[in-house]
Amino acid sequence: MLKTLAFLSAIVYTAILTAASLMTINEMPNLGFSFSDKVFHFFAYCILCFLWFLACLYTFKFTRKQSVFYALIFSVIFGMFIEVLQGTMTVSRAYDVYDMLANSLGALLASTILWFKFRLHVKNT
Repeated sequence: MLKTLAFLSAIVYTAILTAASLMTINEMPNLGFSFSDKVFHFFAYCILCFLWFLACLYTFKFTRKQSVFYALIFSVIFGMFIEVLQGTMTVSRAYDVYDMLANSLGALLASTILWFKFRLHVKNT
């Protein structure tokens, strides 16, 4: 069950993120500062990396280290790919290096948290 749910969640979230990234959005919620859209990018790719970590771990049976690595690589490359598509295939969206950076930093944060979660071993005394 977890195997199917992990992979399905990653696929569905990736499809929704792709659609949201390539469609025309007239009104983005404003958080009150100039780079508020970067916060959305950051957290969206943090979640993407986490979901692909679960998919790699439970569906593809990679080790924890491999799952963190592949989820990070996938999320960063996917974020770059989406930004290129925004610049080349849409008229309402634009290629933005800072969006790409926010995407990558979100994925990096998620992978760092996952990495240290599994690296820290507490010994019972």
